[in-house]
Amino acid sequence: MVSFIDDHRHDYGAEPICAVLPIAPSTYDACKARAADPDRRSQRAKRDDELREHIGRVWKANFCVYGVRKVWRQLRREGVDVARCTVERLMRRMGLAGAVRGRRFKTTVPDTSATRPADLVKRAFAATRPNELWVADLTYVPTWKGFVYVAFVIDVFARMIVGWRVSTSLRTDIALDALEQALHARPKDERLVHHSDRGVQYLSIRYTERLSDAGIESSVGTVGDSYDNALAETVIGLYKTELIHPRGPWRNADHVEFATLTWIDWFNNRRLLEPIGHVPPVEYEAAYYRIQDSPAEAAGLT
Repeated sequence: MVSFIDDHRHDYGAEPICAVLPIAPSTYDACKARAADPDRRSQRAKRDDELREHIGRVWKANFCVYGVRKVWRQLRREGVDVARCTVERLMRRMGLAGAVRGRRFKTTVPDTSATRPADLVKRAFAATRPNELWVADLTYVPTWKGFVYVAFVIDVFARMIVGWRVSTSLRTDIALDALEQALHARPKDERLVHHSDRGVQYLSIRYTERLSDAGIESSVGTVGDSYDNALAETVIGLYKTELIHPRGPWRNADHVEFATLTWIDWFNNRRLLEPIGHVPPVEYEAAYYRIQDSPAEAAGLT
C-alpha cells in the first residue's frame, strides 16, 4: 500500500490517496520515516532482519531443501532462540520452502527364477546398534549421455549411508561395488543382516557369495509387498528430491558422482533426520558409542 502511494503521490498527493485507501496519513508518514532511518523501526522488525540472515544461511547451507521444521530445529541447535511460527512467517515472506517429493520409479527387476533368501526383516526396519541391519537398493539418474545408476547400502540404526556406487551399467558390479565399500568402511564384528528387494543384482551368485564370505545373513523382501524395502526407498527418495530433481540437468556420470559424494557427506554428517531425533546420522552413532564406552570408563576409574 505504501508503494502504491509512492507511485501516485506526485499525481494526486499522499493525503487524498490515504483518504480513499484504508490507511491514515500518519501511518504512511511513519512508514516512510522508518524506511529513511532504520533505527526508528520496531524491535520486532530489527529482530526479523537478523533472523532472515540466519534462515537464509541455514536454508542455502542445506541444499536449499529444508522446510520450516528443519530450519527451525537447526537454528535451535545453533543456539538461536526463535519460535517455529516466526520461522514459518519469515520463510513465507522470503519465498523459501522445503523440497517436496515426487513419484518414484523402479529400477531393480525382480528375478523370479533365482533362489530367494527368506525375509528376515518383515518390514520391521529397526536396529538397536550399528552394523545390525543394512538395506540396499539402487536408482537411476537421466543425463545428457544416457541413464546413470546409483546403488546405496544404508545402515538402518542411524540411516547412515555406508556404501554407494555410480555406474553407467545395471550389471551386478554396481551393487557389489557399493557392498564392498560398506564392508571396508564398517568391519563386521557381530551378527549382521543384509536386506534388499528381489532385484537380479542382489540375487546374483556373485553378490550372495560375497555376503556369505563376509559372514552376513541375506534377507530379501516378500513377493507382492510394496513395503519390502521401504527404508532404502525412503533414503533414495530423499536423494532424488533433494539433489537429483532440483539440480539437473545432469551432464554425465562424473557430474552425478561428484554431486552424490557431496550430498552423502552432507546427509551423513549434517542433515537432521526426524526418525533418529532430529540429529545427523554421525551424531546419533557417536552418542550410541559414548553410552557403550561409559561403563568401561567407569570401571577403569575404580
